[in-house]
Amino acid sequence: MTKKTLSIILAGIVSASLFAGCSNKTKDTSLDKTISIEDAMGTATIPESPKRVVILTSEGTEALLTLGVKPVGAVTGVAGDWYEHTKDELIDVKPVGKETSVNVEAVAALKPDLIIGNKMRHEKIYDQLKSIAPTVYSNTIRGAWKDNFKFYSKVLGKESEGDKAMKDYEDKITFIKENYKDKLDTEVSLVRFMTGKTRIYLGDTFSGTILKEIGFKRPQSQQGTEFVNEIGKERLNEGDGDVIFYFTYELGDGKGLAREEEWIQDPLFKSLEAVKNNKAFKVNDIIWNTAGGIKAANLMLEDLTNFLKDNKI
Repeated sequence: MTKKTLSIILAGIVSASLFAGCSNKTKDTSLDKTISIEDAMGTATIPESPKRVVILTSEGTEALLTLGVKPVGAVTGVAGDWYEHTKDELIDVKPVGKETSVNVEAVAALKPDLIIGNKMRHEKIYDQLKSIAPTVYSNTIRGAWKDNFKFYSKVLGKESEGDKAMKDYEDKITFIKENYKDKLDTEVSLVRFMTGKTRIYLGDTFSGTILKEIGFKRPQSQQGTEFVNEIGKERLNEGDGDVIFYFTYELGDGKGLAREEEWIQDPLFKSLEAVKNNKAFKVNDIIWNTAGGIKAANLMLEDLTNFLKDNKI
């Protein structure tokens, strides 16, 4: 065999190998497959298996993490940091502003293939987000966290995982109802201190819906299905109950905590029956209200179980 012939044969083998290698590299078509989703804005066409998801609500972030989906971008907590109970799962996730002030440019820079927001929070920036990537919205927040969780599960094709997570949550509700049924006649009051405001929390709130699921009674002044009532000190009696759980929305400037201190030191607050009976307890605002997702819900149930176990309720 001549050297020339050998060179031709080797060249053919190399070419054939390269061709075979290239032909085996099939294109990832997962992003080419789409599904239609009914959302708060109408009908959206989104990837069947999104790889780069940006989430624009805290409760949505909790949902994604619970479903095993790590977003490429997410909104931070109210003070600009990740919340303590989720921060370890958000390493390498890029912040894209806050829930109430999304940084659209930061969202675009992440080149997402799916954006998940909320109509109540983000209706005004819907067109901007939609121009970046397919975008879907849940409708509202507050007491709708369970409906939103199911929506996110469907959007992400994680319905079986979502069903399991929700069953785990509901099993905890059942545990409380079955083991502490003699405590369910307790009237539980929810009071929140904010900069320049004091609110009592009614039915259409995160913590309000959870108390209702368990079956706790609420004071007469808090049995409405609305969101909240703002009160002045002259109406502080509306915050009374057999037990008071109070929480404070603090933005880092000390004003929320100052409001709390002013009110709990007031003689009117100290005259409430729950306070006189040592049944007024401060709880974590992030867990009991602000985060508003499935992880916070489970932590709130943990708090309530401990209060019940310690006979504080």
